[in-house]
Amino acid sequence: MSVNVGQPVPDFTAQATSDTTVTLSALRGKQVVIYFYPKDSTPGCTTEGGDFRDNMADFEAANTVVFGVSRDGLRAHENFKAKQDFNFELISDKEEALCHLFDVIKLKKMYGKEHLGVERSTFLIDREGKLAREWRKVKVPGHVGEVLAAAREINAAA
Repeated sequence: MSVNVGQPVPDFTAQATSDTTVTLSALRGKQVVIYFYPKDSTPGCTTEGGDFRDNMADFEAANTVVFGVSRDGLRAHENFKAKQDFNFELISDKEEALCHLFDVIKLKKMYGKEHLGVERSTFLIDREGKLAREWRKVKVPGHVGEVLAAAREINAAA
């Protein structure tokens, strides 16, 4: 089972940095950005996280909270978050429950070898808990600006 645009996102609870537990239903009334990235402290993931960090005031103004998700553990997440001064929480998805819910585990090729990995993807959930937009096979440059524009547009329409 995976989520589709226009459909409610099934409720979930996940462990995140800063000793927080994220429950989707508790965020009703706010828009939620969930972005999946392959690995903490790698160049593309650092750039993407930095772009979200640098635009956080604009996301907050658009009634939107942001969470990064990867399969890394909480300790790696805490180090990554502290080192990059991220002003949002990172969700640890070691069991891949969210990865499967959002269907982001894909066959990837690296150095000629195939492996299953997280495809960089972003999801925008509206204040009622429905999936409003999705971006798959994300290229980092300019991506956060696109997500912010969509968050503003949906927030203004609500």
